[in-house]
Amino acid sequence: MPMLPRNDSTSEFQPLEDKQVEYFFASDASAVIEHTNRVIFLEDDDVAAVKDGSLSIHRLRRSLDDPHGREITILKLEIQEIMKGNYSYFMQKEIFEQPESVVNTMRGRINFETNSVILGGIKDYIPEIRRCRRLMMIGCGTSYHSAVATRQLLEELTELPVMVELASDFLDRNTPVFRDDVCFFISQSGETADSLMALRYCKARGALIVGVTNTVGSSISRESHCGIHINAGPEIGVASTKAYTSQFISLVMFALVMCEDRISLQTRRNEIIKGLKVIHEQIREVLQMDSEVQQLAKEMYEQKSMLLMGRGYNYATCMEGALKIKELTYMHSEGIMAGELKHGPLALIDNSMPVIMILTRDPVYVKCMNALLQVIFTIFNLKSFFFRSP
Repeated sequence: MPMLPRNDSTSEFQPLEDKQVEYFFASDASAVIEHTNRVIFLEDDDVAAVKDGSLSIHRLRRSLDDPHGREITILKLEIQEIMKGNYSYFMQKEIFEQPESVVNTMRGRINFETNSVILGGIKDYIPEIRRCRRLMMIGCGTSYHSAVATRQLLEELTELPVMVELASDFLDRNTPVFRDDVCFFISQSGETADSLMALRYCKARGALIVGVTNTVGSSISRESHCGIHINAGPEIGVASTKAYTSQFISLVMFALVMCEDRISLQTRRNEIIKGLKVIHEQIREVLQMDSEVQQLAKEMYEQKSMLLMGRGYNYATCMEGALKIKELTYMHSEGIMAGELKHGPLALIDNSMPVIMILTRDPVYVKCMNALLQVIFTIFNLKSFFFRSP
């Protein structure tokens, strides 16, 4: 494509060479990477017009702080990244890319030799974040679940109150936001409508805005004061996979930055960094269980409903797993807190209800075992039972 210099007096782009020029309009930059890697991002209220090979951009409403023009951005994206390759589906490809995507998220940010963590996008704002009143994590769907998954760790390492909000509900409630709040907006695309409206709501009230996105040049990344690019690579599949794990890793890295000067937290901090060093190998081991997972799916795909239960760190995994089952199989599925089993969900359980329970050897293991036994006794229709925690 010929060079398109911008006329500084108007937002007008004209080719330098006497060649035919093609313009492509798309809602996502990855849609045009097959044709060009040079893009211009339009803002709200922009009107683009093409005439006689020239592109002009006009503003419907202009304010004093509006940018004067639009710069051409060079995309660092290869066509191979948005092709399926040897996989049958984009989602399948993205699931198996996770060992590499989590490494890309950490590359250049975590030094495993010195246990240091640097997030360049928010580095200058860390002192302000440490002085804040609270952290607010706002997102929708999978992005919301990534915030739930890291909330406990964030509270532990930052020693700050952490609120996790669904963007739509956050706006419906007209949630009070203050100047000393720090609001994280998590979105794979950076264009999620509810999250974007919530961002503008918080920004108008003086809060510090931190964007956590996977798309450079997206609305959320442009309108945030600072941000973290999760660097997971293009995600074409509608059901998010590798973006979820990279969002999780990004928020964990933020927590590690926040506690780097806390002497009392150094042992815990070093344990987490040690775990991050091998997480790509652990993901690869799980992916090698593909045939076992397929066999399990064949046994359960005809069911009408399913419950996923967990507690602590595993609760978010249950919610995200239930969301994926809904999106991909159209089966009714719910992710529930194991501690809430007796307060309603237990009434749904019978011999025909599949229950998946996620158990790990963590501080809530015994409580989860209690819930598991309640499910077993209910299925076998025992009228009473007694279980003593060891």
